[in-house]
Amino acid sequence: MKRKLLILAAACVGLGVLGTGLFAAYWTWFLCAGDACPSVEQFDEYTPAQPARLYAADGRFIAEVGLERRSVVRLEQVPQHVRDAFVITEDKRFFRHHGVDYIRVLGSIKANILAGGLSEGFSTLTMQLARNIFPEQLPSRSKARNALQNILRKFREAKVAIALERRYSKERILELYLNQIPFGSGAYGVESAAQRYFGRPINELTVAEGAMLAALPKAPSRYNPRRFPDRAIQRRNTVLELMRREGALSDADASVAKAYPLRLNRPTRGGTGEIAPYFVEWVRAELVERFGKRAYEQGLRVMTSLDLDMQGAAERAMERQLRAVEAGTYGPYPHESYEAYLAKAASGTADGTGATSPYLQGSFVAIDPRTGAVRALVGGRDFDDSKFDRATRALRQPGSTFKPIVYATAIQTGRPPSYFLDDDPIEVPQLDGSLWSPQNYDGKFLGRVTMRQALYQSRNLPAIRLTMELGEGGVVEMAKHFGLTTRVPPFPSIALGSAEVYPLEMVASYATFANLGWRVPPTPILRVETLDGRLLYSAQPERVQVLGREEAWIMVDMMKDVLTRGSGTRVRSSGFTLPAAGKTGTTNEYTDVWFIGYTTDLVAGVWMGFDQPKRIKDNAQGGQLAAPAWAAFMREVYERKPAPPDWPRPFGIVSMAIDPVTGLRAGPACMSDSVRVEYFLPGTEPQGECTRTP
Repeated sequence: MKRKLLILAAACVGLGVLGTGLFAAYWTWFLCAGDACPSVEQFDEYTPAQPARLYAADGRFIAEVGLERRSVVRLEQVPQHVRDAFVITEDKRFFRHHGVDYIRVLGSIKANILAGGLSEGFSTLTMQLARNIFPEQLPSRSKARNALQNILRKFREAKVAIALERRYSKERILELYLNQIPFGSGAYGVESAAQRYFGRPINELTVAEGAMLAALPKAPSRYNPRRFPDRAIQRRNTVLELMRREGALSDADASVAKAYPLRLNRPTRGGTGEIAPYFVEWVRAELVERFGKRAYEQGLRVMTSLDLDMQGAAERAMERQLRAVEAGTYGPYPHESYEAYLAKAASGTADGTGATSPYLQGSFVAIDPRTGAVRALVGGRDFDDSKFDRATRALRQPGSTFKPIVYATAIQTGRPPSYFLDDDPIEVPQLDGSLWSPQNYDGKFLGRVTMRQALYQSRNLPAIRLTMELGEGGVVEMAKHFGLTTRVPPFPSIALGSAEVYPLEMVASYATFANLGWRVPPTPILRVETLDGRLLYSAQPERVQVLGREEAWIMVDMMKDVLTRGSGTRVRSSGFTLPAAGKTGTTNEYTDVWFIGYTTDLVAGVWMGFDQPKRIKDNAQGGQLAAPAWAAFMREVYERKPAPPDWPRPFGIVSMAIDPVTGLRAGPACMSDSVRVEYFLPGTEPQGECTRTP
């Protein structure tokens, strides 16, 4: 009998050894067959994905762009009370186990049996880290298809966790965990969460705020402090109580922290940041085009061209003017206002999203003409309501802002500002056999006018005749030289800005005048660096000469008259008196209004209209509606920066007193009050002298 018992015992031991061996084989082979279990060696070079961080031209932070908002911090930068909050809440025996907390495993099994289902997990911090870093190989419970997959996932997590603990210190694992864990609202890692929710770095958080962060990983959406503040505070106080019980907080400190009010940072807009959201989105697209997915993962440092003060001035100037238009300041406004739309949106009855918002829209662009640096960009009134960027993506007719390109072509071909054009009725045959009979904005005809007068008064018929005289093809080529990339068909109507353009390109084209002939393409990015400071990209704008210095100076002088005695006089009457030039623009049926103007160091342009083109109001004019916004912007900008110098007259320019009736040099016989000084390229000045009697 005794012998039989010994044999039975030996058999049991053998079966146990065999079972253990089989389980070990399963553990090392079947469980991790293929790439089911990720290799922990990958952690040696692992760096959490970090978004690109955007900075203004003066170094101030603007926004982060990426799939995950994360800023990596070292463990020593994380306060002890924040570390304690996470360890005590998520894995209180973290520093005593080796990847798997077997005491917690047994407790979880008991709790689940009593509950009749999965009511309690046993993941350690190390297991959570493995799951967060390798979500494809170790999917979460919600992504598992059945109970067996969940069990296998847990085994794999445990195996990876044990391997991690053998290879790395507890401090390294905790550091990785705190930089990897998701906190909701697009924030990953404690530093990003601290900035997101409290507007301060992690090392400045109070005990209560640190506990609030530790409360979130359990269920970020359920305990979101912005949506469910009462629920979030209750969970935070639970964390504080756990810390008190474990001795990490005294009774007094715990009581004070529990009474601490929830003070959250203002939420960012649309995931891109409150500051210049349209500009940020434009930069994001540029980064992806240039660097691909690296833009979202490698924590690039992006120095942009944005001037935060100018950006604020542009937003204020445009919004104030749009509201003034809607309020009827410039005459009856027949449409629903933005404020009325917001009221409907609050009640759930508003319509219109994306690129079709129903209220009056606008865009504003400001550029340093010398470098092409975009200093301010506003793509619409409300990024949350409509993310469509009207500055860089909308195609709009430029109206009379296109006319300076026509006149620049004329100047380059030897026609002086005193060149006469006919402001008389005209009929232009069309391809379908019909006749096009364009009109001036005021319905009047002035007869014989100079190019200078035709430009500053924005007369349509002289511009059409000049385009036909120059040849439409020549004007189209000049438009390309000025940087317009959209198709400009060679028809006489292009003189009136009938061809659609991108507002950004139209504004940037005026840099050619401001630079006295040199075009510099617009750019939003100055420099891109890696986290360790290695330069990846530096803007090297290509300067292209479009006009001669003398030709451009004459155009500037002609366009100065737009502000002093032409269609843009509201700029001067609004109080902006520094040396500047520009052009108004209004399209057919008053659907678009523009003003683009410039000084020697700044080009800016305003567009206003509806996303689905329709009449803004009766007799809407760019000089009336858009120019005041430009003037307000420029006044604010030059309150902070030195006044710009005037354009120095090139040495080769010929100045001469001209009789306005004959266009000849004003001699003693025809001197009068109407005689004015005109400027000419050498060889284009009149050779004869006026002899008429005034």
